Amino acid sequence: MKGVTLENITKKFGKAHGVADLNIAIQPGEFFTFLGPSGCGKTTTLRMIAGFYFPTEGDIYFDDRNVSTLQPNKREIGMVFQNYALFPHMTVDENIAFGLQVRKLSKATIKEKVDRTRSLVRLEQYGSRKINELSGGQQQRVALARALVIEPDILLLDEPLSNLDAKLREETRVEIKRLQSELGVTTVYVTHDQTEAMAMSDRIMVMENGYVKQIGTPQAIYNRPENRFVASFIGETNLIKTTVRQVTRDEVEVESEEGIRLVGMPANAAASADLRQGSTVYLSIRPEAFGIGPGPNEMLGRVQFVEFTGVSIQYVIDVKGFHFTLMMINDGNELLAIGDMIVVHVPLRNVYFLGE
Repeated sequence: MKGVTLENITKKFGKAHGVADLNIAIQPGEFFTFLGPSGCGKTTTLRMIAGFYFPTEGDIYFDDRNVSTLQPNKREIGMVFQNYALFPHMTVDENIAFGLQVRKLSKATIKEKVDRTRSLVRLEQYGSRKINELSGGQQQRVALARALVIEPDILLLDEPLSNLDAKLREETRVEIKRLQSELGVTTVYVTHDQTEAMAMSDRIMVMENGYVKQIGTPQAIYNRPENRFVASFIGETNLIKTTVRQVTRDEVEVESEEGIRLVGMPANAAASADLRQGSTVYLSIRPEAFGIGPGPNEMLGRVQFVEFTGVSIQYVIDVKGFHFTLMMINDGNELLAIGDMIVVHVPLRNVYFLGE
């Protein structure tokens, strides 16, 4: 179990940069996720940790050991690829055993390790099956077993659930988190799926265009975004451009271009937010932050859209020309209809200020 440190990492492909000035300290045993849209640099960063790419600038450390130019087979890592990269002509056991055979372990040791790891991923009865006889979820677990059987210092997973259907993806992410918790292996996970990242990670690094936008716990990333990209990329939010009208020690009053006046707390301001009178700031208000009926930051709106999902109801309401998205828990009451008027409010603690 080792920590991973990236210091001032830049990777260029010709004149284009894949990632720029990246600094991360991943703790031993941590489940750390790279999250962002396609092309943001998350897989490039993972491949540098694996040794498939070498950084153009900067250094990579496993604990105190500089591995920046070390070949992948010298790094004691296990890796699960997006397409699993299994050998179709081999059985499950032969696939799992491959890394052990390369290390020239004895047949008895290989059998003992393969049996134990196959049991760990709950494939006890599948050792003699060929890969094409398995479901997608079972193939994913074989790939995971092959990575774990060598007892790696660091486990790297590159979008391992992207080829699974929604239900299987949810089940498998629970299994991956269970295994990681049981084994305590340092895990670096790449995904563009926010739900995966939020559900599985100890910490998340959000990336855009090769740059780090924020690093923090799932709660911090969601509840206290540091910029507009993170606020809009993680979950849903209502992002409103406003002008600061009044600032006191306890409250900040702002007004949107549509004439909507809202109040929040100075403590709910990102470092990028300029809370001086007359300055421009953006508000981030999550859909679930709204309450029905009178209260602080009270607004009257007209329902424009209704979506019933079973557990919750999503409304889009028009307030002075701005469309707010609201999410309400289904309590069994009758749904509002398009065209209905509704009074909503937002507690001051749920109004978050971001810079331009």
